[in-house]
Amino acid sequence: MSKTVVMAVVNQKGGTGKTTTCESLGIGLANEGKRVLLIDSDPQGSLTISLGYPRPDELQVTLSDIFTKIINEQDIAVDEGIIRHEEGVDLMPANIELSGLEVSLVNVMNREKILKQYVDTVKDKYDFILIDCGPSLGMLTINALAAADRLIIPVQAQYLPAKGLELLLQTVNKVRKYINPGLKIEGILLTMVDSRTNYAKDISNLIRNVYGGKLHVYKTDIPQSVRASEISAEGKSIYEHDPRGKVADAYRVLTKEVIRNVSKRQKHQSFEL
Repeated sequence: MSKTVVMAVVNQKGGTGKTTTCESLGIGLANEGKRVLLIDSDPQGSLTISLGYPRPDELQVTLSDIFTKIINEQDIAVDEGIIRHEEGVDLMPANIELSGLEVSLVNVMNREKILKQYVDTVKDKYDFILIDCGPSLGMLTINALAAADRLIIPVQAQYLPAKGLELLLQTVNKVRKYINPGLKIEGILLTMVDSRTNYAKDISNLIRNVYGGKLHVYKTDIPQSVRASEISAEGKSIYEHDPRGKVADAYRVLTKEVIRNVSKRQKHQSFEL
């Protein structure tokens, strides 16, 4: 795999499994031998906390420090602030300071592309960079959309969250038009699917029917699981917490699907050149 793939995991609605997906896919990719950087761009620090850093405010360097340096045109060391995680991924953590910084971005030149500038300085070291977005369509999420090549959109298998997809797709189209013309949607990922109920199956079919023609909907659904909801408190991934469970299995399958799609695309691009 030649080119670094930069993916943002995004949905403006909270509770759709963004952080779990970012963490589980990232560690899944590392388990497949890929070099992976996870970037937490959520001021709540959900990804940072779920990877075992329960007090992100005590970390010496976080994404807000990196943003401040870029805004002030100061040099950044390639490894600056990056935490090496025991499960094989690197992490650029976040904390609540990012929230104040988002407000001050309003007055910054080229404010949509601060995160992209950071990604460009580190991307040569990685096969995949995954960005975990907060539950909003504010300036930090716009930064993630500007920095990414592809988007993964986790959607809960319920009617209302599926409705919110339209708003997100409108934002993606605007970003594509004005900021990042190369941005593509990698896929919609159905999460928290309770396969025992007909309701979840109906929503799953609805999303596939409505969006499947225009967008890739992953074959893999992520099942509903109490064990999966415990992992953020544990500071361990689903692979450590419940390695033989159905959620770990689903994320393993998803990881392979993502790698397959990327390889296929890169082969296709090299034929075109």
